[in-house]
Amino acid sequence: MLVAITEKFRKVSFIELCIYSSIYLATGIVMNSIGIYFEIVRFENWWQIITCYALYMVPVSILIKEYSFFNQYCYGLLAVGVLELCGYTFQTSYVYPNNILSQLFTPYNVTLAMTLFFAIYFPLGNMLVSYIYKKITPQKKLLQ
Repeated sequence: MLVAITEKFRKVSFIELCIYSSIYLATGIVMNSIGIYFEIVRFENWWQIITCYALYMVPVSILIKEYSFFNQYCYGLLAVGVLELCGYTFQTSYVYPNNILSQLFTPYNVTLAMTLFFAIYFPLGNMLVSYIYKKITPQKKLLQ
């Protein structure tokens, strides 16, 4: 099993890894900024964007990228669920009181709503990385 996992990481090129990191870090910065601006949720520390989006979400994306969209979403639910639960348990994520999600889903369901939303990042992120990677790397053309 460990061999299969390491093989998945070996198959990822440096360019692909840079695309993953750039997309996920940019997404993390934008989402944290939106959370702060609309007073929904925020990270307690700026560096959590790096640890959550680049060091956690990128490896998970790489591990599950060969699965179907639906299965990637399902695995994303598990990965994000653990991340959200830890963030709120250890108080490294802050939920603004009376935010729009709390009003819409009740305060008890904010974590669930966040998990359901952010799990879609894995299949969409993998699709975007694949698209960009194919566009910027030369493709071998078969002789006809």
